[in-house]
Amino acid sequence: MTPRTIFLSRLIGLYCLLVVGSLGLHRQAAVDTVSALLHNLPLMWLASIITLFGGLALVLAHNRWSSGAPAAIVSLVGWAALLKGLFFLLLPAGAGTEFILKVFGDSRLFYVCLAPSFAIGLYLTYAGFTAKLRS
Repeated sequence: MTPRTIFLSRLIGLYCLLVVGSLGLHRQAAVDTVSALLHNLPLMWLASIITLFGGLALVLAHNRWSSGAPAAIVSLVGWAALLKGLFFLLLPAGAGTEFILKVFGDSRLFYVCLAPSFAIGLYLTYAGFTAKLRS
């Protein structure tokens, strides 16, 4: 793996594990926080801008699809962040809010939604810390 892929695998992997762990341990606080965020238009706009910026940064810095699974997953995360930022930025205010709150409010669906991020976090963390450097 390239040094950039190793760094981003470690960064995204640890980020996913820490955030998912926090959300999983404090489910009701997470539900309350997401609800408050989704109902606050200025904060949603700011979160959309930050997500869009992060997604663009990842896509521009690391858009590698044929350099192995970790590189492709890092690229996929970048594109997902970019699309999520655009989704919340361009859609009318409140679009999707009730659906998101319904999913987050259901305790079974809440943990099912966390599972992919946890799996990505585990895989990228492992891949990033066990990778052999390739120039």
